[in-house]
Amino acid sequence: MKSILLGLCLISLSFSSKAQDSESTKPYGGENAKVVIQTDMGEIIVQLYNETPLHKENFLKLVEKGFYDSLLFHRIIPEFMIQGGDPLSKNAAKGSALGMGGGDMARIPAEFNELLIHKRGALAAARDNNPEKASSACQFYLVQGKQVTDEELDQLELQQGRKYTEEQRKIYKEIGGTPFLDMNYTVFGEVEKGLDVIDKILEAKRDNNNRPLQDIRMKISVFK
Repeated sequence: MKSILLGLCLISLSFSSKAQDSESTKPYGGENAKVVIQTDMGEIIVQLYNETPLHKENFLKLVEKGFYDSLLFHRIIPEFMIQGGDPLSKNAAKGSALGMGGGDMARIPAEFNELLIHKRGALAAARDNNPEKASSACQFYLVQGKQVTDEELDQLELQQGRKYTEEQRKIYKEIGGTPFLDMNYTVFGEVEKGLDVIDKILEAKRDNNNRPLQDIRMKISVFK
């Protein structure tokens, strides 16, 4: 009888362990996790990538805590990107330089993937010049970019030691992006709706630090 009970306990523990393993491998926030970025100029819906689980989980946890609510898009550069997520921007004085906030938070290890490129609408993590190219724990940017020629892509392939697929080349030539950032900054999502909002934000007047003269705030929530 004792041996039978022991066998049942082992089977139970085995099932429990498998269930826990199954739970632990599930993408945080679900396989199709999205966020809604409400801005003063409209709404942007972003799909987060399962291929970059560390960035996805970190971003969703900050969103769920309300970390980004009332922060600014503090850096905007036409034909390049809009950047936000600096916690110091929430109560920043007009004209003050921003972009250094969040440095006291643990960086996120880089999750480079040649399949995830800086096409127009890409969501990517900002970073400082650390040698590991690890990402800021909170600052991010959304790409506007511009159309790229075959010659420019050929040159980038030589510099990066990589090969773009025909589909990626078509995207960069027809839709645009910032391919020179590929494999240097982690791309962890893409805009599903609201590319026009990025364009509107980039029409705003800005100072010498590329900060909009009129504050452009955000509020981010998990898409239901």
